[in-house]
Amino acid sequence: MSYRPFDLTGKVALLTGANGGIGLGMAEGLAQAGAKVVIWGQKPEKNAAAKARLEAYGGEVLVQTVDVASEAAVVKGISEALEAMGRLDFVAANAGVGGWNSAFTDTTDVEWRRVITIDLDAVFWTLREACRHMVARAKAGDPGGSIVATSSTAAFHGAPRNQAYAASKAGVCALVRSVAVEHAKHGVRVNALLPGWARSDLTAPLQAWDTFNEKAIGRVPVGRWGEPEDFAGIAVYLASDASKFHTGDSIVIDGGYTIF
Repeated sequence: MSYRPFDLTGKVALLTGANGGIGLGMAEGLAQAGAKVVIWGQKPEKNAAAKARLEAYGGEVLVQTVDVASEAAVVKGISEALEAMGRLDFVAANAGVGGWNSAFTDTTDVEWRRVITIDLDAVFWTLREACRHMVARAKAGDPGGSIVATSSTAAFHGAPRNQAYAASKAGVCALVRSVAVEHAKHGVRVNALLPGWARSDLTAPLQAWDTFNEKAIGRVPVGRWGEPEDFAGIAVYLASDASKFHTGDSIVIDGGYTIF
């Protein structure tokens, strides 16, 4: 038998915030590797376009409209995905919002709470529900599973007017390490993905800003913005048996920006 660790045939992957950007890039990689894919998004037109794009690879695709800012919606979304697909082998908590708001001294509680709720609380709810399913499955004799949470290099890069976002993304890394240690005995792997500057709806204003492209993207060693497809490979790796000894990590995908 040939060694095919990246073959995801028979596996089911769920990704939040995956009707565009990095999430859709990861979903495309998973679909091409043979996984059944569940994606969450809130905009009907983007959901429909993403579904058609993923179905072109020939696999089963389920799209759910889920507001990750609601704990009840996340719980219901996971439950409905399990009812439809039977199992979840890979879960990526990827949905998020940007944090460029007021100067720190002018930041309101409303601004702070909006970012923390979506970028940290929603990750907690998604990971918790994924772990509940994977632990129950392990206790029934079917151990294993991989969970990914999207953090950001903002977790350790200081940036003005970005404190809530940075705090939430640092929290994601700490959460991942703790969850990884607790669930390794069930064969569940948990890792954080830290993108650098990548094209998405969130970074659209920056993409059109010449000064930013010169000063920030100009110092990226590979010389460009990250593209959604740049995250397909890491998703397939983490969903596959190739990563079965890889857990509790914070994996930076940034074109070398962090080390330059």
